[in-house]
Amino acid sequence: MRQGSGLKTYGSLAGTLAVVVFAACTPAQIHEEPIIYQGGRVGTIEGTASASENAREREAIAGRRDSIMLIALSDCAPDVCAAVTRGEVSLAMNETQVLAATRTTYSAWSVRDAAGTTVMVPASLNMLPRDVVGPVAMVQIRGGGVSTYGYREAQGIRVVSSPADATTEGRADALAEAMIREGDELAARGAFDAALNRYDRADILRPGDPMTTYRIATVLDKELRPIEALIQYQLFLHQLNLERIEAKGDADAKLAEAIAQARARIIFIERGGQVQQVQEGQQQAEEDGQGE
Repeated sequence: MRQGSGLKTYGSLAGTLAVVVFAACTPAQIHEEPIIYQGGRVGTIEGTASASENAREREAIAGRRDSIMLIALSDCAPDVCAAVTRGEVSLAMNETQVLAATRTTYSAWSVRDAAGTTVMVPASLNMLPRDVVGPVAMVQIRGGGVSTYGYREAQGIRVVSSPADATTEGRADALAEAMIREGDELAARGAFDAALNRYDRADILRPGDPMTTYRIATVLDKELRPIEALIQYQLFLHQLNLERIEAKGDADAKLAEAIAQARARIIFIERGGQVQQVQEGQQQAEEDGQGE
């Protein structure tokens, strides 16, 4: 009886020991809840697939751009190759070189061919192709090379059709011309302060231009600022170098009218007519203010 009981006790201890040994040899498993940071979202299978597709598309576009760049640089004149490398559209480029210079593919452009001329415009106004200078609004190719191209700027489209237009001086001259056009429109509406602002900016970009000086003089004249207007009228005549112009007889009708008008206003202002008008106006304003 005691022997059987001992056997049972021994068997029970052996079984317990086996369980302990097995548990010690089994890898521990820790179950933790996934951590999601504040504002984070658990990814979905669809989102992962979409991200993979986008990555493949970007790689494909990068590959096409690399191919375009290799083709563009494979056979080009030194100045064109230099422009492509620095990322600037220039005259005499072909279509492929324009794409390379703007780091784009054909998907960024709407291309139209007509009578031996190719016109490239942006496919979308919301995503204009750009080079190192700015947003490219239009490229015209004739005879296998770029003949004209334009940039979209605050004052409108600046067109480049000659090497001089692409220089710093050419850009400044084009911007000055745009400022003058804007000033003329403002002056015609009676917005003289705004017009004067545009003319002054144009005068900085294109200093020494007689017609800009004349525009400044006329606006100052209309704003009843006689002393400033007088100086600008006199400067206008000085800039024209009248002796040379009159000797050659090459002053056109518009310029001749401006010269005559400037001379007349100088005489009137110097005689004190306008100064007296201004002083009388100021005196009347002061009297009106005292009367109130």
